Amino acid sequence: MNVEAKSRLSRSRVALTATALLIFAGCATQAPPVAVKESAQPAAAQKAAQVAVAAAAPAKPTLKRKIALGRITNETTYGKSLLRDSVGDPLGKQVTDLLSKSLTESGAYLVFERPDITRIQEESNLTGAKLNLVGVDALIIGSLSEFGRKTLGQTGFVSSSKKQVAFAKVDLRLVDVATGHVFFATSGAGESSTESASTFGFGSQAAYDGTLNDSAIRQAISEAVNKLSNEMAARPWQTYILSADQGRYFVAGGKSQGLKPGMVFSVLTVGEKIKSPQTGFDITLPGREVAQLRIESNFGDAEVNEGSVATLVSGSTQGFKAEQLVVRVKEGS
Repeated sequence: MNVEAKSRLSRSRVALTATALLIFAGCATQAPPVAVKESAQPAAAQKAAQVAVAAAAPAKPTLKRKIALGRITNETTYGKSLLRDSVGDPLGKQVTDLLSKSLTESGAYLVFERPDITRIQEESNLTGAKLNLVGVDALIIGSLSEFGRKTLGQTGFVSSSKKQVAFAKVDLRLVDVATGHVFFATSGAGESSTESASTFGFGSQAAYDGTLNDSAIRQAISEAVNKLSNEMAARPWQTYILSADQGRYFVAGGKSQGLKPGMVFSVLTVGEKIKSPQTGFDITLPGREVAQLRIESNFGDAEVNEGSVATLVSGSTQGFKAEQLVVRVKEGS
């Protein structure tokens, strides 16, 4: 082989080597692992906002609604088998526990136990204590209606990536315990994901991540609770006169509900209830204002036993019993 042929062969080898390096470099290009993905409103941000609202002294009274948790079940095929019945519903129980926690942490509700009420009754029987159940404003019933996981991946010449995604959706409805009427329904969705990547077999490994399930469910519940809270907050606030003594009126509700010295409230008569021939439901007629009260101080050491002391600003409550009157936010305040 002459010198010129050897030179051409050498140049060809160099060109092939350079081309191969470029190909390998292109295949080896890989995006860095992606962190866990949350919804547009992350669960941490939603929880922080709820805590901030609960901790701040509200400008207006924020009556804590009495909420009881009813049936919360898993209506998806995930986690079910022929050997497990509706009683052994771990995913449904998890949703119930997370919902109870979210409602309590929001600071807008007094949450009462219903799913495990039998255990509470058994404990009271053991100790001989009388079980004093408290009525609630609404009962929450719902289900985990959508839940699933999927794995997405891409494979190159020398690189690969794997992404795990969990999605959950919960449906909740509020039921009037007096009539059984469903007066509000809402839903919440959550998604969580994690991604791993490797090149030439090196890099993070995509093992099964069970925490994605919990994160997706938690986000779905947080979104549903936010919607539920907005609905309940739009309903009119009211409280009641506990007792009156020498010009002082003791009113239910204190500092945690936003009652502060100097606030003025209207005292109205309880409107008459009339059954509507159109709907069959009881309709409460509007009451009339008979007096106004000003908050002077608060008492009590817990949200369940707080109260406020008020004095009369105008009008009179003479001739009325305490149960015939309600206290509401003064219109225009």
